[in-house]
Amino acid sequence: MLTPRTFSPLVALSLVVVLAGCTTPKPAGTSRAEPPAAAAGPAATAQVRLGNEVLALHGFRELAGKRVGLITNPSGVNRNLETTIEVLRRAPGVKLVALFGPEHGVYGDVPAGEQVKGGVDPRTGITVHSLYGATHRPTREMLAGLDAVVYDLQDTGCRSYTFISTMGDAMDACGEAGVEFVVLDRPNPLGGERIEGSGVEEKFRSGVSRWDIPYVYGLTCGELARMINDRGWIKHPCKLTVVPLEGWRRDMTWTDTGLPWVPTSPHVPHAFSPLFLVATGMLGETPVVNIGVGYTLPFQCIGLPKLDAHAFAARMNAFGLPGVHFQPLTFQPFYGTAKGTILGGAQLYFTDAAHAPLTAINYYAIEALKETAGFDLFAETAKTNAQRLQMWDKVNGSDAPRRRMEAGAHAADIVASWKAAEDEFRQARAKYLLY
Repeated sequence: MLTPRTFSPLVALSLVVVLAGCTTPKPAGTSRAEPPAAAAGPAATAQVRLGNEVLALHGFRELAGKRVGLITNPSGVNRNLETTIEVLRRAPGVKLVALFGPEHGVYGDVPAGEQVKGGVDPRTGITVHSLYGATHRPTREMLAGLDAVVYDLQDTGCRSYTFISTMGDAMDACGEAGVEFVVLDRPNPLGGERIEGSGVEEKFRSGVSRWDIPYVYGLTCGELARMINDRGWIKHPCKLTVVPLEGWRRDMTWTDTGLPWVPTSPHVPHAFSPLFLVATGMLGETPVVNIGVGYTLPFQCIGLPKLDAHAFAARMNAFGLPGVHFQPLTFQPFYGTAKGTILGGAQLYFTDAAHAPLTAINYYAIEALKETAGFDLFAETAKTNAQRLQMWDKVNGSDAPRRRMEAGAHAADIVASWKAAEDEFRQARAKYLLY
């Protein structure tokens, strides 16, 4: 997952910096759902209801009389910041008997990439099973005695975020065991219209590129679950129930919903964080470029030792990428591999996020680093830790983009090569859209 390894309490300081230059106007588009009732100001967006809220409004009828397990983490909350754990514990007619921890764990207290342990939750006394340890899918033993597994996790709309892999793997296990799978739907924080990047080649399939979807896929988790279940991407299709959102439109990003944002993982602390995660997260898979991890701006900047910040920022701006500005920045991480090192680079500001080509920024940065500093990201990564090139390829779903750039292709060439796959996916996903 593109989530750096440690959380810093100082990350909150970035909110003041970024809000000064980051705006997220809604893209134009056609909605499949009726908009919320007209109202002025925040009340207009407050009509968006999460799947877990719709479940409660239904009187929990989808889970009535069932013994259930719950896949969740701290992001699994309603608008009142009540966790789905607590909501289901007190729900009439529902028996919550198991919790399942994805990457970072049920309480989000496990660093990225580290194994999550099972056991008994000391807060509730409920059994906790790990889905990010010895196994990444529920075993038959874990599912024994369950009538349904409920999924309530907020993702980021980015393919490499491992929660959607956990979802599909759990669907497959439930299909094999004859257990119902219930998705409490959530908004895609990037909106439902943005699609960017190529698909996944079979030999590069992994937890960071499990499904045949672009890097940015423009689906809610419920819509993606429908697609996974129907297209043969899992061996054992399950009995799938999606409890849909109410009032959400495809042109809405998270800030349009009026809902509170709870960090989905340690370095995705704000509603705007997924934008930056997509824009620089690939670069963060290398050990040689800092993207603000260890500083107060996770995913929000690009830096190297001795890099001329003004030259790099000027080159990035000269590409003319719409909706984004690169401001020269000198910074010094206070933890991590670059701890104490003065770095030069640029901070990203989204001036029109809806039209900014997020995924492309990773590749334009590679080109700009080479032009302004003679820095070959792939060659330097091979010298420092060649295994990280393998992770780069897995995140990209292919080694073709890297090999093309190594052979001299420009970032614009790579980005243009995605269009056919993007167009094909737009057509393929149409039958699974709920909104």
